[in-house]
Amino acid sequence: MRIVVHGQQAFGKAVLEKLLERGENVVAVCCAPTKEGRPEDPLAELAREKGLPVHQPASWKTPEALELMKSFDADVCMMAYVLLFVPEAVRDAPRFGTFQYHPSLCPAHRGPSSINWPIAMGATRTGLSIFWPDDGLDEGPIFLQKTCEIGPDETLGDVYFKKLFPMGVEAMIECLDLVKAGVIIKHTQDLEAGSYESWFNKKAAQLDWSKSNSEVYNWIRAGNPQPGSWTNINGVKLSIFDAAKTAGDGKPGEVLAITDEGITIAAGEGAVLAKRVRPDKDAKVTGKEWADAAGLKVGDVCVREDV
Repeated sequence: MRIVVHGQQAFGKAVLEKLLERGENVVAVCCAPTKEGRPEDPLAELAREKGLPVHQPASWKTPEALELMKSFDADVCMMAYVLLFVPEAVRDAPRFGTFQYHPSLCPAHRGPSSINWPIAMGATRTGLSIFWPDDGLDEGPIFLQKTCEIGPDETLGDVYFKKLFPMGVEAMIECLDLVKAGVIIKHTQDLEAGSYESWFNKKAAQLDWSKSNSEVYNWIRAGNPQPGSWTNINGVKLSIFDAAKTAGDGKPGEVLAITDEGITIAAGEGAVLAKRVRPDKDAKVTGKEWADAAGLKVGDVCVREDV
């Protein structure tokens, strides 16, 4: 079977590695253009190392891009982390079309930050979907889904790298095997039963200390390691990474204690212990190290910033 791998970054590379280990016939690799001054994408780097043709069009909306996909004479295209919009004609150029990985249980949490939001919202389960993309935002029919638990203390990094990443690679291969066996599954999504959320970006990641310590803690877990959930204290944008829920009573955002364990900050209910932090764009340090260096005092208060 003639396969096109369209993707980028570590996930795209891992899918290509698995295909090559199996001796699959990968006829082309497509990924996003390399940005000036940035290192080459890991997927493109691996493909070149293996002598595979690499294509990096800036847009897939052009007649030239359509002709490029047609020129591969592919049976299927596997999308392994694609952010560029790919129009229908290009997706349908391979004989069996194109299927794509998305790290949530569609139709829930469609969108670009689909791992962050379930954690931020306190969900205890999530999963992945392999679907047949259409022109909507993660709205195409479902091919296959797998679920996993979100542990009470697991971060974005834990859920992705330990669960959704390896599960996703295996699911992509499983779907390829189904296509090769002539099994094409397409379950229409009930979009009204799902949700779409935009980027869990720096603006979204700002902490609201009026919420309970459980909610604040979930928000911190959802931003660890990226983009870093943060607060403003004494004019410093302080991102909090490792943290824990703890007891405490005070004005929301008030520093209640500074110990070797970290900085205890009051929430609307209970408190949060900030163990590892990053002030502005500096390196990550322990909460105690930063508090001592910054002259932080008990009674100082975190404030919300207009962003």
